[in-house]
Formats: sequence, C-alpha cells, structure tokens
Amino acid sequence: MMLIKLGKFEFTEVWDGVLYKNLPDYPNISPWELRTLIEFMEYEENHGRKCWIECEDKKLLSKIAAALRDHEEYRDVPRPALLTECTACPHRKGCVTDFVCHTTSPENAKKIFASGKLLSAIKARGIPVEKLMSERRNAANDPADYFEYVMLAWGNCQAGDRLVMERKLGRFPTEQDLSVDFTPGVRFYFRYDELVKHPGCVFDGVLPMKIKDEIDLQEWVFAIIIPAALKQDLDSKIPKHFRDKVIYVENDCKDIWDWSEKVFQVIIGLKHE
Repeated sequence: MMLIKLGKFEFTEVWDGVLYKNLPDYPNISPWELRTLIEFMEYEENHGRKCWIECEDKKLLSKIAAALRDHEEYRDVPRPALLTECTACPHRKGCVTDFVCHTTSPENAKKIFASGKLLSAIKARGIPVEKLMSERRNAANDPADYFEYVMLAWGNCQAGDRLVMERKLGRFPTEQDLSVDFTPGVRFYFRYDELVKHPGCVFDGVLPMKIKDEIDLQEWVFAIIIPAALKQDLDSKIPKHFRDKVIYVENDCKDIWDWSEKVFQVIIGLKHE
C-alpha cells in the first residue's frame, strides 16, 4: 500500500512508502495538482500498490474523489510555467518547466559518453534489482520498478547535484558540503516538449517525467553542462557528435543554489539563440 498525505510540506516527495504531497494553497488544490495526484495513483496501482489518502479536510477529499471519477478530464491539463510545490530555490521560488535534466557524477558521465545513452539503474549497473533495493543508497526504500527508469528533474532544480554529492560522500550532505565544499556534477538537459514524445515516457505524479530503460542522447539531448574543472578529465571522452552540445561552465558560485541558477541561465540563453 502507498499512503498519500496531503498538506503543507516543504516539498513533494516519496519517502519510505509515503507520498507527501505539498499543496501550496492547502486545502485548495489546482487542476495541475489534481492531474499529478491522479497520475501518481494510477502509476502506483499499475504496479500493484494500492493508494490510501490521508487528509483532514473533507471538502478536499470530496473534490479529489470527483476528480478520480472524471479522471479523463485531467489528462491534458497544461503544466504551469512555474510550479510552486517546492519553493526551496532562492532564485526562482519554484520549478521552471521548459526543461528537464539528469545529473550524474564525472565517472558515470564517462560511461554515458561511451555508450551514447542515459540508462536506467538496472541497465547501467547490470545487477539484480533486489541488490539495488537493498543498497544503503536506496535510503527512501524505493520499490523495484523505480530502478527501471531514467529519472529527471526540472531544469533549475538542484536535487540532482545534491544526490551526486550524497553518493560521493556516502552520507547526507551538510550545509558546508553544499557551499564551500560543493563540487557540481554533469548535467544532461532536454526540452520538456520534445522528451515528452519519447516512447518510454512515463508520468508518475512526482517527477516531471521518467523514461523507461534508456535515452539515446544523439536523438534527444539539448545540451550537456560540464563544470570547467572537469574539462581536462572529460574532454577526451566526449564523442565528436556530442561536442556541439557540450558547454563548460566555471563554478565560481557560493553554493549549490547559485550553481543551479547559473547553469539554468546558460540553458535559457541557448533556448533564445
């Protein structure tokens, strides 16, 4: 069973069998929030996990029940330009939805350049899913199917770099780790309106989207952002057909938030070229 808690949280996340669904205007819920809630429940139930909603507001529960009955009406609810379920970003006060990205370590980036593809955890690591589930890095106790997808975040989000730091350190990063000791990962950017056409695209109601098995970079990638400090290590590993997509960016930022904003400004600049 998957428990869904609705209310005012710092952000929306799934952790240890619970979806904490942040509603910024709680107990009101927007059409987009209803769409993503429906997508989450459908995804979970398609994978054999029943959903149970916990909410003190009866009117909100009634509205959700009505939306679930008329769920087809919510399929094509347009995404807002800015989402405010997570307002941790000090620069944008929300998630900008034109682009999505996948962030990885320099070591993994080399493997990605060699294969030309972003791979799901199962395909990339080639070990049984049971082992992936039991690893310490699976702190959220994600179920087996989560490892079948390439995960993506919104383009101005810092979550990917935070996860790279966490895996590098083997623990949750501290404030110092995310500021003076911060080392950015490699970001692979995609246009939302393009990648949504990928045949393996799935909506789980939490991530912007995720892609089953793999993403062929030559076909889909918009830009690849590499910290300038990694140029010497990575430049020779980049195939010729990706070189026009690669941008080296100097990390002269005070923390992970400033880095995310600087990189996103680069991406916005490319969009308008």
